[in-house]
Amino acid sequence: MEKPSENNNCVSTEEELVGGSVNGAPNHDSNGNVESAEADDQNDALARGLSSILSTVISEYDSKAEDTLRSQHHLCSALDRLTGELDKLLEDAPLPFIMQYAAKISTVRKRVLSLNSVLKSIQRRVDNMDRMLSLSMSHEKVAPECSEHHSYGKGLPKK
Repeated sequence: MEKPSENNNCVSTEEELVGGSVNGAPNHDSNGNVESAEADDQNDALARGLSSILSTVISEYDSKAEDTLRSQHHLCSALDRLTGELDKLLEDAPLPFIMQYAAKISTVRKRVLSLNSVLKSIQRRVDNMDRMLSLSMSHEKVAPECSEHHSYGKGLPKK
């Protein structure tokens, strides 16, 4: 996992830390409002850093979920083979203790299949979260470009 100190998206220069002005005081526009460009840049850097961390964590959990899903499929196929062999045994010698173990294995098989469906549901949710995070990142890249072309509310007199 990436350490926060290695992240290039973090605010690191002294000028950015003090708001972009030489004397440490925030810049003001003609109306006396603090300019939001520096704040937007800092927010964007923070958002990129958080997004990077979250995408790394989601990727790790995604790979672990895939490994678990493969393991579950392997276990399910092994249980299917075992159930088939037990069915052959039951045809040849239907002893009561064999029937007991066959019932236990059948119960375990049902539980594994149930867990398999839960894991698939979790995998779909993780995929959806990853997709939403990717869309959010691409939307954030497009949104600043659009806001440069449209200046809503600027130059309007205050009431």
